[in-house]
Amino acid sequence: MTTLFLYLGAALAEIAGCFSFWAWLRLGKSVFWLIPGLLALAVFAYLLTRVEADFAGRAYAAYGGVYIATSLLWLWAVEGVRADRWDLAGATLCLLGAAIILWGPRAA
Repeated sequence: MTTLFLYLGAALAEIAGCFSFWAWLRLGKSVFWLIPGLLALAVFAYLLTRVEADFAGRAYAAYGGVYIATSLLWLWAVEGVRADRWDLAGATLCLLGAAIILWGPRAA
């Protein structure tokens, strides 16, 4: 359960950090939006290193599925756009893949 919370926190921090750049470059917001954005990206990197995994690449690969699903939540909560059935089907597949990568049985 801790892994899931770390991934969710990392995803929210990464999306918030990247969105600050989006807001600055695409939405015409102040350059000062980058300050909390850079802090959020640092939090993202820190949280991702707290995940219990033997290899960074595997932790990052599994994180990708959580990131995709969390991005769709951001789409709805922040941008006011509801995910359609194709978004939800894709996110479900990604989360299934993330679970297999992270918790699949490994040879000793």
